[in-house]
Amino acid sequence: MGLFDDDFYSTKISRRSKNTSEDRSERTKWRSTRRRKGLSTFQISAISSVCSALIAVMLFSFITGHPATSSPITMINGSHQLSTSDGDPYERIISAAQKVRPAVVSVLTHKETPLPEEEGIEGEGLEEESGTLPEDEGDFELPEGFDFGEDFDFGEDFGGSQEDALGSGVIFKKLEGKAFVITNNHVVEGADSLEVVLVGGEKKKATLVGTDNVSDIAVLSIDSKGIGEVAEFGDSSKLRLGETVIAIGNPLGLGDTLTSGIVSYTNRIIPVSLNQDGIYDWEQEVIQTDAAINEGNSGGALVDLNGKVIGINTMKIADTGVEGLGFAIPVNEITEVVTELMLKGHIARPYLGVYTVDLSNPYAPLSKKEKEDLKLPKTVTEGVVVLDALGPALDAGLQLNDVIVKLDGKPITTTLELRKHLYYNTKVGGDLNVTFYRDGKLQSLKVKLEEKPGE
Repeated sequence: MGLFDDDFYSTKISRRSKNTSEDRSERTKWRSTRRRKGLSTFQISAISSVCSALIAVMLFSFITGHPATSSPITMINGSHQLSTSDGDPYERIISAAQKVRPAVVSVLTHKETPLPEEEGIEGEGLEEESGTLPEDEGDFELPEGFDFGEDFDFGEDFGGSQEDALGSGVIFKKLEGKAFVITNNHVVEGADSLEVVLVGGEKKKATLVGTDNVSDIAVLSIDSKGIGEVAEFGDSSKLRLGETVIAIGNPLGLGDTLTSGIVSYTNRIIPVSLNQDGIYDWEQEVIQTDAAINEGNSGGALVDLNGKVIGINTMKIADTGVEGLGFAIPVNEITEVVTELMLKGHIARPYLGVYTVDLSNPYAPLSKKEKEDLKLPKTVTEGVVVLDALGPALDAGLQLNDVIVKLDGKPITTTLELRKHLYYNTKVGGDLNVTFYRDGKLQSLKVKLEEKPGE
């Protein structure tokens, strides 16, 4: 018996020798067959390379979200290579920007300001080296019949100075030889004249069609000659957190500037002071984004990857140490405003005619004596104090120091709630039931609402 219990190593012929010999012959035949059909090292390497490439492509598709099947495969030097154009994750940004860029314009506003009146025209206190006229020659007069001539240049500052401001706008409609541009109200507010600069550099004189302080929207019109495609509005209600967006505008006078970022929040509510007095009396729903928005971007377009405008850039928080907080007005919030501005030139909103302060305003609290003068019950801690009554409110009988607590039976605690109820729940010409305290007594009256002047 050998050291190993195996027929191969056995030196003795067992009873199974015949069968074993036959089995060995079969195994030898099978082994020789496998050797003849075996793969070469080169073939194994080639198969491994192909499998590795396929796995790498699938991993890339899984990580980036771009399907590998969407990229066409081309042959270069006999090997397979993926086309980089369709697989580029930034290709959609490029395409969207190309689609909307021609419709985004720069808005130039010009304001004429008169020179301040100079005091001390008699030359008191002037030094001799200044070249002033002697006392007896202080009243200098031109010779009779003197003419400066038609070509005389008085200079740009003669009679006044000019202040220019920059903003952005979006061409959204062409109609009857005119192109209409949407921008922010604060961009054009107080302007004496307006110009629009197209993406190609051409300047066009612009006319103010209408403006609305509450929504911060304005519409301009320009000659449509030479203007091609207009911007297409998307659906801002379908925005998702993290969605890529593009901001296009004219920051710091650098026209046709493109920045990109994500939607940080889809419907942020921020306080607004409509009267610019530091007291927040309105709220605005905005899209928050970290796409760079700077001075001059106001009125420009916030665009999705389909090349559709989903917001109008309006503001950013510019405090020290704060970055990436830009805001745009959702297009769904301004569609009706824009339509009414084009039809009427203004937004018709109900007008009550009261100037008010909040009874519990933490930013401008009433003094103890002021609260005592109102003679309110101790249980009344919230409401709106009337500082002045005009128009409909005056006609109906509201007075100074009346404290409004309800409108149409709904509790009112702040000026913001009062304004929201007027704009959202009433209409011009309708009746408004006002419940208020006067000298500590609860009273009510009916006010006939009018259209707000200047709107």
